[in-house]
Amino acid sequence: MSLKLTKKSFSNSFDKLKEIYTIYAPKRSPKQGRFCDTDIIKYDVINSSDEIVFNEKSNYAAKEVLSPITETLFYFTDNEYRAKKIAKKPILMFVRACDINAIKRFDDIYLKNGGFVDSFYAGIRENISFALMECPSKGWDTCFCASMKSNIVNDDEYIFGIQLGEEIKVDIKDPSLTEIFDGSQITYHVPVVEENLISVKIPMISNKDVQAKVKDLDLWKEYDKRCIKCGSCTIACSTCTCYTSYDMSYTPDSNAGERRRINASCHIDGYTDMAGGHSFRPSAGERLRFKTMHKIHDHAKRFGGEHMCVGCGRCSDHCPAFISFSTLVNKLSVEVDKLNEEDING
Repeated sequence: MSLKLTKKSFSNSFDKLKEIYTIYAPKRSPKQGRFCDTDIIKYDVINSSDEIVFNEKSNYAAKEVLSPITETLFYFTDNEYRAKKIAKKPILMFVRACDINAIKRFDDIYLKNGGFVDSFYAGIRENISFALMECPSKGWDTCFCASMKSNIVNDDEYIFGIQLGEEIKVDIKDPSLTEIFDGSQITYHVPVVEENLISVKIPMISNKDVQAKVKDLDLWKEYDKRCIKCGSCTIACSTCTCYTSYDMSYTPDSNAGERRRINASCHIDGYTDMAGGHSFRPSAGERLRFKTMHKIHDHAKRFGGEHMCVGCGRCSDHCPAFISFSTLVNKLSVEVDKLNEEDING
């Protein structure tokens, strides 16, 4: 059932939803952006429907609700420990189609990887429902979700879709919510972004010999000079899942404290360092190659599904060196086509 609501009616519906769920949505934090006098939009708990930022892309991805930059896992005292308490109240997240697909990639890593289930992630994930927010007809200027096939979600993957603006339209998928919303019936379904302003051609690596040659492409050397190895791209990425952990003692003379995990980045110095001083990927180009192949080749090969990258474009938005990931993938695709042709011709 689809309804058209007034702002007052939606506000009332939101208050009813708030009684059931803890609600997360893109929220504006004034004057907290990367540059002077700029705002930042990121996911946070909201208490009013007016706080939802609908017409702009959030600077940071929805993943922060499930995988915050820093997270306490458990508390310890001497030989005893206690896991952190996970809130039992269900969570409702206002997200885009690419966000839902990104969290499905998180599910691959945290719930389906080698038979191991991350209990901390699973405890939050099982309580989450999604409200699907409509995007602009072609997304935003750095989006390429249509190329990555993350522009589409199934009807059973969200409980209602919504367009927020002068007119508020709601497409209710969960029958239990029909009493929450009060409006006039219309025909509405969240439209799919069929085409973006930019498109990406995913390289088709024909065999392992070609894959080995990709590693030595001169293409990567360009980024030895451009990439500054800051890790901004991976923090902003909707699907980067790497983390490290450390113990924080409350006092220097006691064995009491907490274990935390913190987001890690394959672009940061030390990520691949080993005992003895060896590092697998010391140069910026090698690190960018690793991340790129993980996003558009390795994940799909490992899990037999979609590519890890969902085309949100946040890595390009955040790069201080103005490296465009979509441009990089298209350049790689040209080089791989050459390698495939050379392989065929012997």
